[in-house]
Amino acid sequence: MKIGSLEEHYKLELVPFYDSEEAKWLFSLAAEQVLNLSRSKLMMAKDREVDFINQQKLLSILNDLQIGKPIQHILAEAHFYGLVFKVDENVLIPRPETEELVDWIISVCSKQFSVNGLAYSKALSILDIGTGSGCIPITLKKYLPNAKVSTLDVSPEAIAVAKQNANTIGVEINFKEADILTFQSEKKFDIIVSNPPYIRYLEKEDMHHNVLLHEPHLALFVSDDNPLLFYKAIAAFAKTNLKPGGQLYFEINEYLGKETIEMLEDKGFINIELRQDMQGKDRMVKAGLDVRDAMKNG
Repeated sequence: MKIGSLEEHYKLELVPFYDSEEAKWLFSLAAEQVLNLSRSKLMMAKDREVDFINQQKLLSILNDLQIGKPIQHILAEAHFYGLVFKVDENVLIPRPETEELVDWIISVCSKQFSVNGLAYSKALSILDIGTGSGCIPITLKKYLPNAKVSTLDVSPEAIAVAKQNANTIGVEINFKEADILTFQSEKKFDIIVSNPPYIRYLEKEDMHHNVLLHEPHLALFVSDDNPLLFYKAIAAFAKTNLKPGGQLYFEINEYLGKETIEMLEDKGFINIELRQDMQGKDRMVKAGLDVRDAMKNG
């Protein structure tokens, strides 16, 4: 069977689940791993015959896709900001909107990070809360190599996956197993960033079934009556653990941008900026800490 025929087979068999372009993209990811061909080379090799063993591998992947298993879990990897991360059922699959959050931080840090208008010369200290696959802290360390990056997560299984990713990508991260709802520390950070659980249970029906079936609910959901639970805890922690001029970054629930901003204002954060993702959804927030407040806590 030729590559082109296999691609058409994917498109035909996945019609009930994905449109033609999505099916084509899924086939390219599968073929890239199984046949060791880049997507550009794959396009030029439509007439190439695929041997029986690799045909069976590609058809097995197709079967998993038909029962709703995410392609990233099938291939045990996900691409994020130019890097490849191992993923499994213990961690969320990295998403494009999180890439936008990371890009925002890198962009700010790549420019002149300052305190009271003065250039900040020594290495930045960064804390990520909610490690997951490690996509946020590892990417920040990779692209901001002078930064000292720490991260924490309540799940030991997630930390194990993230540690493996850090080793594979070749960056040094300080990992800690902890629950931010009770965690305390004397350490101070220039940047605190988090993509905590923010999906209310009432939003469950709007979610794709493969997310509900295959991704960890611990990292996804929060109660309907207290949807900002983790944001409040992280903001309170940041209030005492950010350095003067420090910054807090959140990925947020698209429906709770106003409430998130109000919560940060109530806690005394300043220079709050809300950004939309590429789909026009309220998705990211950056907040500053008043230097005087930080000095009090220092």
